[in-house]
Amino acid sequence: MNERDDGQGRNDTGDGGDGGHSGDRGLMPKQGTAPAKSTGTALHRAPDAALEGARERRVRTPEGVELCVAELGDPRQPTVVLVHGYPDSKEVWTKIARRLSGRYHVVAYDVRGCGRSSAPTPLRGGFTLEKLTQDFLTVAEAVSPGRPVHVVGHDWGSVQGWEFATTEETRGRIASLTSMSGPSLDHFGHWIKKRVSRPTPRRLAQAAAQGARSWYVYMLHTPVLPELAWRGPLSRYWPRLLRRAEKLPDDGYPTSSLPRDAAHGAWLYRDNVRYRLRRPQRGLPRPRPRPTDHTDP
Repeated sequence: MNERDDGQGRNDTGDGGDGGHSGDRGLMPKQGTAPAKSTGTALHRAPDAALEGARERRVRTPEGVELCVAELGDPRQPTVVLVHGYPDSKEVWTKIARRLSGRYHVVAYDVRGCGRSSAPTPLRGGFTLEKLTQDFLTVAEAVSPGRPVHVVGHDWGSVQGWEFATTEETRGRIASLTSMSGPSLDHFGHWIKKRVSRPTPRRLAQAAAQGARSWYVYMLHTPVLPELAWRGPLSRYWPRLLRRAEKLPDDGYPTSSLPRDAAHGAWLYRDNVRYRLRRPQRGLPRPRPRPTDHTDP
């Protein structure tokens, strides 16, 4: 379940933070490689009314996925990269992007397979955290060459942010990480292993409760059914559900790409969750932001 950001999110980790966790309701209790090349497409104004005034470009990843990137604010200011979650597109950041654009160079991009970004072929194996990290490096090099960026992630954007901040490939590219409602899958994997390998009644109860809250994760692992649901009735009811449950205005969000975004986004779960929870790749995450002279968000 995603919440449209209205600028009230909290900063769970900042410069030099050792981590922690943000209260995700479903998943968790709460310059290495060379950068990819941009397509060189000229900036133009975004067609979406939700991002009125944004400059838009497309960048191409090493494997040929084209990412749609929107920018607001002065590029000479510190760059803040906003990474959306599931089943969202970059327009989920509209309000906070506008608030930040007076002080920062704000960048929001459609994650592969979402919004106006293209999807990998085949879909299976195309949404791993390793490939999503390469997407981030592509965007960061295009919008802020040679300068680190501040990363803000929500939901699956936060899951990606933990990966960006803890992998060696991004060393020197991240000034800070702000995580909202999304865990490090490695951290979560260690959390589960600790409760299963050294059980106590309390730990088993915690694991069981978390498993119950993660019911939708199991559903998204099933073949075909999530795609059929999102391309069918669920995409029609979802905007009404958000307006009723989360008091969102009827302002055109979610966008018309929701059925495609949600169907493709199911592969975020399938490509990453079971593998990372069974085989955590790192110890407890310790982001390594690069010291910067720029004012932090």
